[in-house]
Amino acid sequence: MQKNREAYEFPEEEMEQNYKKYTEKDQKIWHILFEKQQLVLENKASKEFLKGIDICGFVTDAIPKVEVMNKNLRAATGWEMYVVPGLIADKPFFEYLSNKKFPVSTWIRSVKELDYLEEPDMFHDFYGHVPLLSNQPFVDFIQGLAKIALKYIDNPYAIELLSRLYWFSIEFGLIKEDGKLKIYGAGILSSAGESYFSVTNEDVPRFRYDVRHIFKTPYYKHDYQRQYFVINSYEDLYKSLKYVEPILLEELKMEPETYL
Repeated sequence: MQKNREAYEFPEEEMEQNYKKYTEKDQKIWHILFEKQQLVLENKASKEFLKGIDICGFVTDAIPKVEVMNKNLRAATGWEMYVVPGLIADKPFFEYLSNKKFPVSTWIRSVKELDYLEEPDMFHDFYGHVPLLSNQPFVDFIQGLAKIALKYIDNPYAIELLSRLYWFSIEFGLIKEDGKLKIYGAGILSSAGESYFSVTNEDVPRFRYDVRHIFKTPYYKHDYQRQYFVINSYEDLYKSLKYVEPILLEELKMEPETYL
């Protein structure tokens, strides 16, 4: 879901993580980011995310190895990480997801970008997204959403609406666990600032997860979100797929002249 950005098409051949290229400074940056975010999320992240940290084999002191994580993910849900050069176009993005492959980049930010990064790096991709790939209902939702998107890939308005659903769930979703708000969206999980903001700011609206409502809600890429949507469980998120295409078709009949 890379709107308004130049994106790669399919790489000519499968890429690999060149682990030997990571410098001591790269490893230190990973350590700083991982240790800080683990402390921030201790009482804020979904328990399934924290469980996924252990399942996937994350450690504080070393950048994860894709081959090791993939072995653990395949055993858990049949999914795997798929290395790409950076942001990729919508069609290949959904193609990978529909085939149980989550696109990840393997470059890491600089020291100057510790607190803010415009384009997702490996910390966002690995730390934010990968742990929940160990949760079966969650990955079933991703795969189902991708398959719907591929059916409408040539319709920009349809992709815009599905991007909103992806954004407010997989990237910036909240979940109710044991009566408390917890984080499961990767965009929040990889951001210390928004991790605090999303669950503690009393002024930001938090709505019950609703496909129709989300379709009508634009998102913001360069600031904290102005609202969040809350699921009750990952099973409920997966079950919501049956409503996505019917509601999408209703919205397409009312396509506005301008929607961006």
